[in-house]
Amino acid sequence: MRNEVVLVGRLADVPQDKELPSGDVVTTWRVVVDRPPGRSGPRVPTVDTLDCATFAKGVRRAVGQWSAGDVVLVEGALRRRFWRGPSGASSRCEIEVGRAKRLTKAARPSSADTARP
Repeated sequence: MRNEVVLVGRLADVPQDKELPSGDVVTTWRVVVDRPPGRSGPRVPTVDTLDCATFAKGVRRAVGQWSAGDVVLVEGALRRRFWRGPSGASSRCEIEVGRAKRLTKAARPSSADTARP
């Protein structure tokens, strides 16, 4: 049996650190991955936005340098997290990342692109 996930996509926003009640720190972010065109239906580009999380200090340090729009590679496993909130039991799936790498920095607008007329 195997639970392996490898994604290459764009970083949706800046990664966020959160301290848990246990004192552990988790870093979370979202990766936007293009979906290949389907054989049926309209030829409209579609994407999947996938939640990622890590507790590993080395990975947390690396993703702390990332910016929205960077193309990144993440490797890990699919996990389902459960918790109890005010509305009762909840769950969601996310990628628990063990390795991560920025492949390409996002293109930054030049000062000429942002100058006002």
